[in-house]
Amino acid sequence: MILALSYPAWADYKETLAKGDYKTALKKLRPLAKKGDAFAQYFLGLMYEEGWGVPQNYKEAFKWYRKAADQGNADVQYYLGWMYSKGQGVSKKYEEAVRWWRKAAEQGHAQAQFNLGLLYDEGQGESQNYKEAVKWYTKAAEQGIADAQYNLALEYSNGQGVLQNYEEAVKWYIKAAEKENAKAQFNLGYMYDNGQGVPQNHEEAVKWYRKAAEQGAAEAQYNLGWMFAKGEGVPQNDEEAVRWWRKAAEQGFTKAQFNLGLMYKTGKAVTQNYTEAVKWYTKAAEQGLATAQNNLGVMCEKGQGVPQNYVFAYRWYCLAAAQGNSTATTNHDKLAEKMTPAQIAEAQKLASEWKTKQ
Repeated sequence: MILALSYPAWADYKETLAKGDYKTALKKLRPLAKKGDAFAQYFLGLMYEEGWGVPQNYKEAFKWYRKAADQGNADVQYYLGWMYSKGQGVSKKYEEAVRWWRKAAEQGHAQAQFNLGLLYDEGQGESQNYKEAVKWYTKAAEQGIADAQYNLALEYSNGQGVLQNYEEAVKWYIKAAEKENAKAQFNLGYMYDNGQGVPQNHEEAVKWYRKAAEQGAAEAQYNLGWMFAKGEGVPQNDEEAVRWWRKAAEQGFTKAQFNLGLMYKTGKAVTQNYTEAVKWYTKAAEQGLATAQNNLGVMCEKGQGVPQNYVFAYRWYCLAAAQGNSTATTNHDKLAEKMTPAQIAEAQKLASEWKTKQ
């Protein structure tokens, strides 16, 4: 990792590096590093990390980075914390990562401030402390770190470490969203969709959902699909709804898989295709979605898109009913009247085996 260190000689060494003249760089750097020159120590560590002119050696890289970090350079302190957090060249120790990131953060290093906030937020290397997380997120967010702005917005939205304040959450979501943070774009869309911290505005919701969806955010693709399906913020368009649900479904988003199955089952905005319906219901059912399990049970019972199979149908009804799906409970009871005790026992066994694998 090349850091933006402020040393007068940086340009000379950068030029030497660009030429690939590692032998000359080593000849100049090694004696300086041994004499305690922090820049030379950093650069020598970089050469060992990258394997430039020397065999790649993370432990040797760590040794020289540590010497430079001990002299107070915030950039190297940040990177040393990163090495401890990843266990690169040294045993993974979040406590040491916290120590070095704190040193860098107290010097105003924005990324170190964010990382320190994250460790407090997750309780890694320090006891979980949402107030401390908010403190460090705020410092990093004010320096423009998009991930910090997003996480700070989450804290305000959830009331963790700070009083719940949707208006403040929106403020920070906007800052992160404008930096193309897809998660912030989705959450901002959600805030506009539901009128949290801002007046409800479906057009703005669509705008931000679309930005996140175009970056591949599955939940945003799913919600954007619903906006088209309901005609909220955009003209109603089932074909567009299907297009966005398909994108989310192909990423494994369960509810989108169910919706896509339903469209194929009913033939809405697509050519009716029971086989495709079964395919998407199955994907959602296997992820545990009760409505998909019930609908898949119906198709197994009726032989739609699959050979009729009461045992398989009963299995899916059982699984959905166990989650409190009342329709599945009714279907389960009615189907039982058509089955033999042996079939019911086999279906119950299959349901039990499915639960065990989850």
